[in-house]
Amino acid sequence: MKRRRTTLLGVTALLAAALALPAGPAGADEVELIRNGTFDSSTDPWWSSAGVTTALEDGELCAAIPGGTANRWDAIVGHNDLTLQAGQTYRLSFSATGTPADHVVRAVVGLAVDPYDTYFEVSPQLSVSGNAYTYTFTAPADTSQAQVAFQAGGSADAWRMCLDDISLVGGVPPEQYEPDTGPRVRVNQVAYLPRGPKNATLVTEAAGALPWELRKADGTTVARGRTVPRGTDTSSGQNVHSVDFGSYRGAGKGFVLVADGETSRPFDISAEAYERLRLDSLKFYYTQRSGQEIRDDLRPGYGRPAGHVGEAPNQGDTAVPCQPDVCDYSLDVTGGWYDAGDHGKYVVNGGISTWELLRTYERSLYAPTGSPGALRDGTLRVPESGNRVPDVLDEARWELDFLLKMQVPDGQPLAGMAHHKIHDSEWTGLPLLPHLDPKKRELHPPTTTATLNLAATAAQAARLYKPYDRAFAQKALDSARTAWRAALAHPDVLPDPDDGIGGGAYPDTDASDEFYWAAAQLYLTTGDAEFERFILKSPVHTADIWNPLGFDWQRTAAAGRLDLATVPNRLPGLRSVRASVVKGAEKYLTTLREHPYGMPYAPKDNVYDWGSNAQILNNAHVIATAYDLTGDRRYRDGALQSLDYILGRNALNISYVTGYGDVTSVNQHSRWYAHQLEPSLPNPPAGTLSGGPNSSIQDPVAQSLLRGCTGQFCYVDDIQSWSTNELTINWNAALAWMASFAADQG
Repeated sequence: MKRRRTTLLGVTALLAAALALPAGPAGADEVELIRNGTFDSSTDPWWSSAGVTTALEDGELCAAIPGGTANRWDAIVGHNDLTLQAGQTYRLSFSATGTPADHVVRAVVGLAVDPYDTYFEVSPQLSVSGNAYTYTFTAPADTSQAQVAFQAGGSADAWRMCLDDISLVGGVPPEQYEPDTGPRVRVNQVAYLPRGPKNATLVTEAAGALPWELRKADGTTVARGRTVPRGTDTSSGQNVHSVDFGSYRGAGKGFVLVADGETSRPFDISAEAYERLRLDSLKFYYTQRSGQEIRDDLRPGYGRPAGHVGEAPNQGDTAVPCQPDVCDYSLDVTGGWYDAGDHGKYVVNGGISTWELLRTYERSLYAPTGSPGALRDGTLRVPESGNRVPDVLDEARWELDFLLKMQVPDGQPLAGMAHHKIHDSEWTGLPLLPHLDPKKRELHPPTTTATLNLAATAAQAARLYKPYDRAFAQKALDSARTAWRAALAHPDVLPDPDDGIGGGAYPDTDASDEFYWAAAQLYLTTGDAEFERFILKSPVHTADIWNPLGFDWQRTAAAGRLDLATVPNRLPGLRSVRASVVKGAEKYLTTLREHPYGMPYAPKDNVYDWGSNAQILNNAHVIATAYDLTGDRRYRDGALQSLDYILGRNALNISYVTGYGDVTSVNQHSRWYAHQLEPSLPNPPAGTLSGGPNSSIQDPVAQSLLRGCTGQFCYVDDIQSWSTNELTINWNAALAWMASFAADQG
């Protein structure tokens, strides 16, 4: 199980699709469900919410929408008592205009009664995106209490909306979704290093080898060769050939690869892009900050008020109570990073994210190709820049301070443990800026896994911040020791897998890997015999932890093993620890070589996991660490080649990093980077990683568009597809570590 439940509740719960949709029974005859959608003589049975005045004007229903409302659902025109059948395909169509132009209306099909589940949702910009709209979707449930609603609130100024020709027809055939994959030559659309590996994939029906050419921007051919047929790639269902042009060592911009009558998208041969990506992937965190105004002068186009500081309608994080029957105190848990596209903050995901950012910095201190100056003070343009502390440490501290606040106070039951998470009591809809979130905030029960995340990251922080702030380093170490003792006293207080209302559940059924990780970090910082003994006795210490899916927030043993292998220490048997990392790298390198798309990821039966892009990067992280340990260029090249998939060499021919490549993910799921739904809001900033293909396609958009998808094709760049296209702090941490490694190799 991953971070969300497959059903989200609330009047504007995250769902739906704005494109072509699904499978399921095609139905018999088409049946119109709307009564009086043409408004020939009246507006009955349509209703409006308080403050909205409707009238019949020239055969249209026109509504006066009041100004000064906070949310879309504060002004509604709707039609109730509709019957939907699960698995049936429906076509929603309507005409709508707005005066003045460019207002956005949210058209919703969903339950008219509690819990107000949303089955379909789309938000066109009236009189700008067109006046007539048609969409299809599949109903996920049987109900006789559905409604069609047009939500038009949230504007500072009053405006006028007119509706006509509203239709909801059942029994229509599902539409087919065919992604535009562009040229059949798939390359890293960003850059290859001049002295690094250079590989591409050609999609073709040809069985035999084909000629290829590498051309400069002016059309000059600078290299030639022949493709290597690879047969059918099971992760995509495509017949493919591989292209290796690594022998070319020139540099420049605007290269293309030509084969089988197709010309790839352009790319550079240069290290420059990775220097930018190293910083952009880390700059992502500033705009995820909670409890602080985001300054537009530091991030032009992304400025916003501080979120969750208790200014109406926001209830804030300054004194957050527990869920009922969990505790009788409140905590100030301001600060930290918003975890993903929602407003929740989670210790277990914050822990692995903070570890990987701190490890990005720590690698620069100890790896042979590390470059501490690349992460120096001033590189990220954050409010703390200029304080003589590396900016990446300043950024990580924003989360660390929050993690420390999540510790149960002395004198309380489970003192020293950490609350699992804090988020809204209910799911909110999109778009919703953090400072406008009106929902109640709640602390969720402490867990052993959260407590050990706190112990691990606080211990790691203690050694890295000591040169810059000895008092903070000591505070972090004290908290880490307290958390460790609390976890030992309560080793099996595990998160409730059903605690997924208003935020992700982040369930975990085994804390042994978190115990190992925390012990490793405490040992690396203190050298204490207590932690050495725990490590050496732990079954995790000698286990094969390098599974195909890689490490993440739920599988944290690698976070201990990798640091034990690379941070200077005197652990007995250290040579075996390092050898185990190299063995894991060999496993992933073998997978990469066998994969026609050249990536270290081949899950069983091609079932791509939630956040597969980050898992690919984390497997590459292991390969890169083997290079740091051995200097063997096979590992360097394998790690670099893994980035090609993320940046365009994939079945969809898309770069999954916003702002990097000709065709990129731009509509990642987020409540405030919500340009697709609200044109006044931005897309995610450059350097933001999408979660990527997910075979489970839990959200309605993905379920509508991607039923029966194969591996790499289980993805859609739509803001409502939270199971394939969300952004998260842990996924960007994986990108930041690998981008920094790649930049160092340039």
